[in-house]
Amino acid sequence: MFLGALWLLLLLPLRPPGAGAQGQEADKPTPWPSVQGLKEQLRTVGALSKRYWELFSCTLWPDHCEDQETPVPPLGWSLPLWGRRSLDVLTAWLCRFQDCCRGGGDCRISNNLTGLESDLRVRLHGQHLASKLVLRAVKGYLEMPQVSKALALSFHGWSGTGKNFVARILMDNLYRDGMRSDCVKMFISTFHFPHPKYVDTYKEELQRQMQETQWRCQQSTFVFDEAEKLHPGLLELLEPYLEPRSPEAHGAEAPRAIFLFLSNLGSSVINEVVLGLLKAGWSREEITTQHLEVPLQAEIMEAADSSFGSSRLLKKHLIDHFIPFLPLEYRHVRLCVRDAFLGQDLPYTEETLDEIAKMMTYVPEEERLFSSQGCKSISQRINLFLP
Repeated sequence: MFLGALWLLLLLPLRPPGAGAQGQEADKPTPWPSVQGLKEQLRTVGALSKRYWELFSCTLWPDHCEDQETPVPPLGWSLPLWGRRSLDVLTAWLCRFQDCCRGGGDCRISNNLTGLESDLRVRLHGQHLASKLVLRAVKGYLEMPQVSKALALSFHGWSGTGKNFVARILMDNLYRDGMRSDCVKMFISTFHFPHPKYVDTYKEELQRQMQETQWRCQQSTFVFDEAEKLHPGLLELLEPYLEPRSPEAHGAEAPRAIFLFLSNLGSSVINEVVLGLLKAGWSREEITTQHLEVPLQAEIMEAADSSFGSSRLLKKHLIDHFIPFLPLEYRHVRLCVRDAFLGQDLPYTEETLDEIAKMMTYVPEEERLFSSQGCKSISQRINLFLP
């Protein structure tokens, strides 16, 4: 019966043009299409039927399309308006008898906290502080019965230490579609907002995307890479989204939002503190947030060439956690090399791991403890060792 109803929707376009016209035109016989034209219409029906079924099945059974690539543009964008409305009516009737994906992107939210904990422990190397802080902050936020503000996390450290990697791990475990989810928006300052003279246009577009995402999703995430390069006007725009709000403003089902700011700000002081502690005989795992919290925030706020540190986001304490990413050592780079081989299902030897890890540049010049690029460019170096 359900498939028959869907096919009825699809066959409606086959009615000859003008068959439903009023007045004198309605009395005129309308010629049916030629054989070639009929074949073309049947091919159109076949293509339409596939799109209808994909949209219909993804709405009723989200797991049905979990492993499929998300189409761009969305599934229903090019369906006739009457078809979409008819499908909505049919779907609404069926949803009276079973749970459906009603909330747009909401049905794609997974919040797999067990998987998040496992990924941070197994896949993230050398970042015991970031792993612990991110898990604790996100888990605590998502398990709260009601939230009063968005969760704002600011990642700081050298390039290649894992800031983007942790953001991807988060998205992979919070949303079934990961970074491709409709509930996730990522912005790179130098790519999405490159020209200061167009800041008003950027503000309009950014606000539109954020509003649409929060309207569509009960839980949304916004990632701002190279946050230290955000224009002051854009930082000012974000302020209301991060401020505390009364539960009454949104009712019992207040939407949740996570903001991630990724920045190289503070990397110098993080490296200095870590180097000093290691020289003093501390092990890396003994380093705590207490060693880094005060100097890290001080360097961020004193950065003369960045508006992020002087923004009201920091002055009004709207950032919940400043998360340091420590510089990576040789042993961590070696693990990254191993993961790169495993990720591409390529064979490797222990000697190969050592050889590639030693190709990286290590600083300071005397101690040569930290990889200056973290784990970046490893995949390109692996190519040199392929047969």
